[in-house]
Amino acid sequence: MNTLTDSALSQRHADYDIEDLILQRWSPRAMAGQPLPESELLRLFEAARWAPSTYNEQEWRFIYAHRETESWHSLFDLLAEANQAWCQAAAVLIVVVSHKVFERNGKPNRVHSFDAGAAFQNIALQGAAMGLVVHGMAGFDYEAARATLEVPDDYDIEAMIAVGLPGDRANLSEELREREQPSGRKPVRELISEGRFGKTCSSCSC
Repeated sequence: MNTLTDSALSQRHADYDIEDLILQRWSPRAMAGQPLPESELLRLFEAARWAPSTYNEQEWRFIYAHRETESWHSLFDLLAEANQAWCQAAAVLIVVVSHKVFERNGKPNRVHSFDAGAAFQNIALQGAAMGLVVHGMAGFDYEAARATLEVPDDYDIEAMIAVGLPGDRANLSEELREREQPSGRKPVRELISEGRFGKTCSSCSC
């Protein structure tokens, strides 16, 4: 166990029995500014490799940069100022892109973003198991990312991910320190419908 997972499990409680790893995964911002070995990063990408995808297309692609390398500022400079404030202590930044068409026939793939999200979830869960900070975000310049990173037109830019070793929350701004805790979730019954949208399920008392 580690401080990240201890904190999550002490504050989160599932309404129904699920694996602890799912509750342990959350999105901290405090990172230590230490490098992440390439072998550890590859474990995250290996987890993503085994995500489900339509026709096994594996539509996701990851463009990454370690801190203090030539590529770092190509990604870091894309971030919104508010995200730069805490991402400067990340070990790795990752841009997630997904292929919009099927490799098999060139036709549009309506679930490319859905599948890329599944790959990110695998990264996030693997990161939680390894005691790492894995934080996905949309606060960056998508158009600049396409140009700077030379992303082809048949790929969509989905999100960025900051990865790092856990750090001291005291190094965050006061606003972010207050938010640096595992969040709760809506009750599951608010998120599901039986048969049609918004229909209360008949098998429960809600």
